[in-house]
Amino acid sequence: MIELGFSYVGLIFLLMLFVPNIIWIKNSPKDHAEYSKHENRILQIFEKAGQVLFVVLALIFKGTNFRPHSLWLGWLILAALLMILYELFWVRYFKSSKTMADMCASFAGFPVAGATLPVVAFLFLGIYSANIFMILSAIIFGIGHIGILSSHAKRAGVKTKRKALKIVVLVLSILILLPIVSIVALRNINWLSHPIDHDKGIEESCYVNINDQEQYLLIRGEDKTNPVILYLHGGLGSPDSSMSYVFTNHLIDEYTVVCWDQRGCGRTYFANNDPSNEKVDFDQALSDVDGMVDYLRDRFKCEKVIIMGHSYGSFLGCSYVYSHSDKVSAFIGIGQFVSQSQAVQAEYDEAYKRATAKGDDTTEMTKAYEKAIATGDLEDGSTMSSFTGQYLKAEHSSHTVLDAIVSPYLGSDDFRWLTKILSYDSFVKYCGKLMEPLLEEDLSETKTEFDVPMFFISGSDDWNCPCPVMIDYCEKIGGQYVLMEGYDHYVHAGCPEEFAKTVKNMLKDI
Repeated sequence: MIELGFSYVGLIFLLMLFVPNIIWIKNSPKDHAEYSKHENRILQIFEKAGQVLFVVLALIFKGTNFRPHSLWLGWLILAALLMILYELFWVRYFKSSKTMADMCASFAGFPVAGATLPVVAFLFLGIYSANIFMILSAIIFGIGHIGILSSHAKRAGVKTKRKALKIVVLVLSILILLPIVSIVALRNINWLSHPIDHDKGIEESCYVNINDQEQYLLIRGEDKTNPVILYLHGGLGSPDSSMSYVFTNHLIDEYTVVCWDQRGCGRTYFANNDPSNEKVDFDQALSDVDGMVDYLRDRFKCEKVIIMGHSYGSFLGCSYVYSHSDKVSAFIGIGQFVSQSQAVQAEYDEAYKRATAKGDDTTEMTKAYEKAIATGDLEDGSTMSSFTGQYLKAEHSSHTVLDAIVSPYLGSDDFRWLTKILSYDSFVKYCGKLMEPLLEEDLSETKTEFDVPMFFISGSDDWNCPCPVMIDYCEKIGGQYVLMEGYDHYVHAGCPEEFAKTVKNMLKDI
């Protein structure tokens, strides 16, 4: 996020930039004044404007300060190394004969190093802070400063391998800098498009102690007095706080939305050096939900909260609401999970119907289905899905990966967690105990009477948690449901505005 505040890193970089230049005033080339007469006026404007901009921006945005777990830390390290090279360049200059050729010389492979090194360093500092304004100021400064010194170098007879340099710069820009800067720009746009007045509302990324563990929350809302929604992510073990802005952007005008990395996964996992991280069971998960609900009720001075759960989170949410109606005003299940056996059956039935209609051989798919039913194992269910999936593609797919990459809330721990849970074995290691009730319980048999309004939203093409199973369950418990035509399991990310309107309509009388 682009946050205002003093930057000590920015101050250090500026001191490294200006101290050598102050010393240079008494050590400038004798003919520098003559060269200055030939400077391009437009380049001078770019140079001065860019300089003023990045001096101010480097000091007022605290995102440039050292953050050891930042996703972008490598860019800060590169920027610091370039500034060290910049200091060494000046040491060489001050020991030289101090001619214009010396001032415009290459150093460590960088042409006109006195200009390119600080410009690229400040560009990288802007990337590190994910601040498009700093990046633009460095580019503006670079156009002027590098342009002017390059013209001086040409007049001074300094030879540079221009063709090779242009090729290197072009390749780097296309392969590295352009995509990175584009991502930073999109992150900034996504954040600036929904600004929150922090005096009235809240936008907070924090850790709170729940049942003796520091647990991560992303809290956003335009008015702290609005009703509170606690969002329970799916998975198992798949926190999606970093991309939740996609749909919460359209809810925060009327609700305070709290996204939470549950115990044993995501940022909460890395915040706790606790062996129990890998042994979380469902009772503990329910206890944590209760602790979180109590925390939110106390913090926001509300009697009840709204529970919203996706996939596994919908199963966890239903189980909690069933026993805690005194603390919950409503429940919304997204891609509602009801029963593993029912889900496997519905998925297979639909895929088989479509496959036979096309005249395809269903032998292997049927074998996988029979094994999945016989064992009830999640991995066998996934194997079956590898056959059924080719027949059950959604008309509209969600861009969850892209949404996360350009998220203003994405952090390094989000990537670290993803690398921990890539394989099935690691999935079982961290989420194994949580799977047990999902594989064993059928909500349509055990949780059928609720004392709070029950709402469900699913994509009509959701076959991860098949919507026909959800519909049967919803009708059995007297709830209400809405299907989003053509969308898949991540319906809230696929059509966020329509999803948010549906949520608001469901909750309008609560």
